[in-house]
Amino acid sequence: MKPWRTTPSSGRQEARAGAARILDSIARQARSRRVRCATLVVASDLPYQEIIATARRKKCDLILMASHGRRGLSALVHGSETRGVLTHSTIPTLVYR
Repeated sequence: MKPWRTTPSSGRQEARAGAARILDSIARQARSRRVRCATLVVASDLPYQEIIATARRKKCDLILMASHGRRGLSALVHGSETRGVLTHSTIPTLVYR
């Protein structure tokens, strides 16, 4: 049996490919319901900043995000990209929990 090895580069490629598969599925479902849908895969060490920057570049009038609803120590330890967007964005943001 061959050992499983992942390099940072191959890990990024796998993550990007996985994200593209998920977004392709979502786009197909949207089109089947006659909903316009554009997808984009980006990577960043600070995701909340990239979400805001991308929304500005794309001239979005709303950011929609999901929340795990973590509280207390768990929220502090795991952080929250949603919280970062809510704190730093001037674009209206809708959070689904």
